[in-house]
Amino acid sequence: MDLKEEDILADAIHGHWYYVSKGRAMRRFLGGVKAETVLDVGAGSGIFSRQLLDHGMADAAVCVDPGYNREHTESQNGKPLAFVCAVDSVPQRLVLMMDVLEHVDDDVTFLKEYAVRMPAGGQVLITVPAFQFLWSGHDVFLEHRRRYTAAMIEDTVRKAGLEVVKTRYFFGFLFSVVAAIRLMKAKKLKKGTIEARSELKLYPDLLNKTLIAMHDFERLTVFPLNKMVGLSVFCLCRKP
Repeated sequence: MDLKEEDILADAIHGHWYYVSKGRAMRRFLGGVKAETVLDVGAGSGIFSRQLLDHGMADAAVCVDPGYNREHTESQNGKPLAFVCAVDSVPQRLVLMMDVLEHVDDDVTFLKEYAVRMPAGGQVLITVPAFQFLWSGHDVFLEHRRRYTAAMIEDTVRKAGLEVVKTRYFFGFLFSVVAAIRLMKAKKLKKGTIEARSELKLYPDLLNKTLIAMHDFERLTVFPLNKMVGLSVFCLCRKP
């Protein structure tokens, strides 16, 4: 997650529909994968590592992000959670890159730098924002370089020397609504009249719970098969 979004939501992030739903989709996508230690790249507050620790899918986690003010270690549900600005090696067999690659100029080189240091058989779970035509002021605010299709992220993964295990779209139930809104704003954005601003905000409790329930239904029904549309792309890959 982006540190800018952590500043917006603060502690409320743990109950926000987007992060609750994305975390549940992440855990379903990983299936039976369990790690002794997970490396969370570009982790921000470490919300996704915390979820893996809380649900018994990892015994420890290392969050790496150059934006940290200091390095330190916390305890999450009795398990160690370290925050560091950089790592010299990647012994972990599970790496998370949750909305990271869209921030870097050379996504292939960035991914490869971690892939070459991973043990054979290690896995990387990647999420990225989907479809360039959905580009908005939110992308500008977060300093994104691009949005992806499933084919694009699979091509990036292969060029980095990894094998694609599976790729799916998520947040498909919101796709039509978000696409309509963003396409209406597209011409203004090109003219520079749309402010670069986050679309992430707090919602009334009932609406927040409704969005979580809606995406629970999507996760249990459409998500395992969705290779068509969504606001996010999930890709699980493996080092040969």
